[in-house]
Parts: sequence; C-alpha cells; structure tokens
Amino acid sequence: MPPLSPAQQQDVQFHLHSYTNAVKHRAVGPRVIERGEGIYVYDDQGNRYLEGMSGLWSVAVGFGEPRLVEAAQRQLARLPYYHTFTHKSHPAVIELAERLIGYTEGRMSKAFFTNSGSEANDTVIKLVWYYNNALGRRDKKKIIARQRGYHGVTVASASLTGLAGNHTDFDLPLPQVRHTACPHHYRNALPGESEEDFATRLAGELDALIQQEGADTVAAFIGEPVMGAGGVIVPPRTYWEKIQAVCRKHDVLVIADEVITGFGRLGTRFGYERFGIEPDILVLSKQITSSYQPLGAVLINDRVAGPVAEHSGKLGSFGHGYTASGHPVATAVALENLKIIDERNLIGQADEVGAQMQQMLRAYADHPLVGEVRGVGLIAGVELVADKAGKRQFDPLGKAGAYAYERAHDHGLIIRGIQDTIAFCPPLIIQPEQVRDMVDRFERTLEDVAKHVA
Repeated sequence: MPPLSPAQQQDVQFHLHSYTNAVKHRAVGPRVIERGEGIYVYDDQGNRYLEGMSGLWSVAVGFGEPRLVEAAQRQLARLPYYHTFTHKSHPAVIELAERLIGYTEGRMSKAFFTNSGSEANDTVIKLVWYYNNALGRRDKKKIIARQRGYHGVTVASASLTGLAGNHTDFDLPLPQVRHTACPHHYRNALPGESEEDFATRLAGELDALIQQEGADTVAAFIGEPVMGAGGVIVPPRTYWEKIQAVCRKHDVLVIADEVITGFGRLGTRFGYERFGIEPDILVLSKQITSSYQPLGAVLINDRVAGPVAEHSGKLGSFGHGYTASGHPVATAVALENLKIIDERNLIGQADEVGAQMQQMLRAYADHPLVGEVRGVGLIAGVELVADKAGKRQFDPLGKAGAYAYERAHDHGLIIRGIQDTIAFCPPLIIQPEQVRDMVDRFERTLEDVAKHVA
C-alpha cells in the first residue's frame, strides 16, 4: 500500500467520515475527488472515474453543469440568504413551491422545505404527530416502515430506516416506529410463491400488524417506491395496490419517500406514477438540485394540510422550521435543475436509456456469481451469491460486494456495494455508448471478483 499523500494525511487527522470504518481509514485514507465533468469525476492523482452512482443517487444532470453554477451565482449576488419564518418569503422559494405542487397535478397542496432527505423525513414524523393531535387523536402516533428501507439518519428518520447499521449502538429505533417485511421476492418469497401471492401475503402481514398494534395507534406507513440503499428492491406486482388498500382500511396515511426515485430516476417524474401509489405525503431531495445545493421538500395533500393549518391557528404558530428552510440559493438552483430536466427530456431519456441499461445488466443473469439482476429506469442492482442454485449468500455477508467496490476503481468505475448487491444509479444524462462502457467496466470487475472468491 503506497504511503498517504499530504492531503490524505490531513483528512485522516481531522475528518470523521460518514459511513466509514474510522480505524481502517487511518491506514487507507480517502480517495480525494477534485472535480467532475458530465458523468465523470477525477481524483487528485488525475484518475478518471465513470460515476455509476451519481454521487449518492443524486446528480441527475451530471457534474459541472454551468447553468446550475450560474443560477447559484446570480442568486448569491441578489439575495444570498433569507429565511421563511414569521410570514417572510422570497421569489425563488415561492416559484419552486408552485412548480413542485404543479408537478403533482392536484395530488398535493403545500410544500415545506428542508436541507436534506433525512430532515424531510424527520419533519414528516412531526407533521404526522401534529396532524393527529389537531384531530384529537393523541394515541394515533405509530409509524410503520419496512425492513431494509432507508429514510435517513437523524434520530427520527434513522428510526424509520430498517437497516441494522443505522440502529446499532445509536439506541434506535424510537418506540413509536414499527417495521414490517421487505418486499424482496427473490429473497423473501416462499417456494413457488408468485409475485402477486407474495404481495398479498405482505399486505396481510401489514394488516395483522396494524390490528395487533391497534389501528387507533397507527398513524402512517412509509416506503420508497423502489428501495435504494436497502439493495435496489423493486416491489412485486400488485404490492403497492394491496398495501395502500390496507392503509385506507385503517385510516393510515401513505408516505412515499421519493428522495431517490423523484425527478426521473425510474423513467417517470415520480415513482408513485410508475407504481400507482396515491400518497398523502411525498418526500423529495437529492435530484431536486442534482445535489449541487442541499435541499429537501415535503409535499402534503389537502387531507393533511387543512388540519395542520387550522391547528397552527389555534396554537398561534406552526412551531417547526430550519434556519435554511427554502434557502434562496438552493431553491434557485433547484428551479434551474428542474428546467434542465424538462428541457432536455431527461425523464424520457431515463426511461429509454434505462431500458438499455436493464437489458445489458440482465445479460449477466446466467453468470455463476449472479443471483438476481433487478431494477427499473436508471437504477439497478446485481446481487452476487456464493451458490447460484441455492441462493446462498457469501460468508461473511458483503465479502464480494466490498471487493467489487474496491476493484471497480481500478477499472475507472464508481459503484456501490450494498452487502453483496452491486448498485448502479448513473446520472440521467448518460448516453447509450456510456452505458455500454459502464457495463464493460463492471464485467471486468466481476471477473476480478470471480477470481477472488474462487
């Protein structure tokens, strides 16, 4: 292993990293990314990488988009900061709120802004509690999420997240959160169970859980249209239809966490369109600004917005908000980013090029290391297994995925290893020939993994 560079040594000395083994980091240091251009990023050694994960599922329009830089500069020069407390507003946040509500075609009626998806889901929990208090239902506070779901890392949003690494030794989850089964047919279906029958069983389990807890204590169900950080889990056919029916039966709000799937990732503007979800609350972030600026949004329908507004009138205020809620620079960048997505038809491109990516990756379904290839639009997961016929996982779990993640860098590719699932989520601007290049780099990585685990 080569000695750490001065920049790496400086990082190791002063920087505590997200989702990183801090002890290992002392030895290996960071890969220092200096700049980005289109679908590529470059490190401080001059190496170029095809960014197959859009950073963190989020850079829709690619790196170095001059229109977003210019939008930020214009807003910084005009109004670099203002808040949205106590009847204050500014043009960019007003326009963005209208744009987002308009995209939902009447489904939603109000937008609330945060700085991240984690904060947005934290806000959602408070909104749900506030809403039920407004209706006099002070016991209806539990929220049901799913195993392997990902909803953020604040105390509240990490409680919704259904991943052990986000709970262990953080003393989570909070007692108001329950988790139901992950809708992964490949892993969790019974032998011979069809997708539809699997969905029926999961809906039945949700129904039983709500009844066990008491429907008068369960406030909401939250789910990603397609699970991202849990391993790119595409729901089985009829799943959302059946889950929603259970929620409506028990007067449980439906929350669609579209932090990853929003703004074109699945080939539709929102994931709820792809799967027929009718959410009461919609959570957005990441691609809203292509992550050029921190921004999240919570959209609520009239059912929720009405009681919340009336209750604030009784109390004298809606006592929630952030210093940077609806920040002028972030909202200005979001507006320009959404214009680019629309003008360049990146949603349609994600549908068309995404179909090509899915087809190319599914060509590896017969590979002896590949258990399942799954995805929709421009998001996909390739699950690696130790034994194909028996679906046996590697021991330790994540052994193959971690090696693939590291080796991919040597082939100029950035992917993500989620345990042993290799995730792909390239920028929406990726072109067909670049998809081919990305998959070729993955193939070389897969060959390395095969030799490593042999």
